[in-house]
Amino acid sequence: MTVDFSRLLANYPYFIAMIIFCLGCLCFLTQHNLLKKVIGVNIMQSGIFLFYIAVGNIKGGIAPIYDPSLPEAALYINPLPSTLILTGIVVGFSVTAFALALIVKLYNYYGTIYAPKIFRMR
Repeated sequence: MTVDFSRLLANYPYFIAMIIFCLGCLCFLTQHNLLKKVIGVNIMQSGIFLFYIAVGNIKGGIAPIYDPSLPEAALYINPLPSTLILTGIVVGFSVTAFALALIVKLYNYYGTIYAPKIFRMR
């Protein structure tokens, strides 16, 4: 089995997004500290955001802003993925803020943010 590195280099944003997502997933699944789990979720979100931006990008495309000096057959980049990413960033920020507020409440109640200790105390 041979690896075609030219194809991998041509699609590097997808490869990097996959690596970032896997690192975030690994961080989320292997850490017992709740703050590290939240950081892992945020890293996974960044990988997903990069993937959507890579999908919406067109090589040689221009920003989807009307300019009468451009030819009618100009190649425009799709603005929908960028719009979805902005919405995702806002939702991700609010979910992170809520998770951190819950972690603070758990710390105040149990005195720790280490998940196995919390499960043992319950």
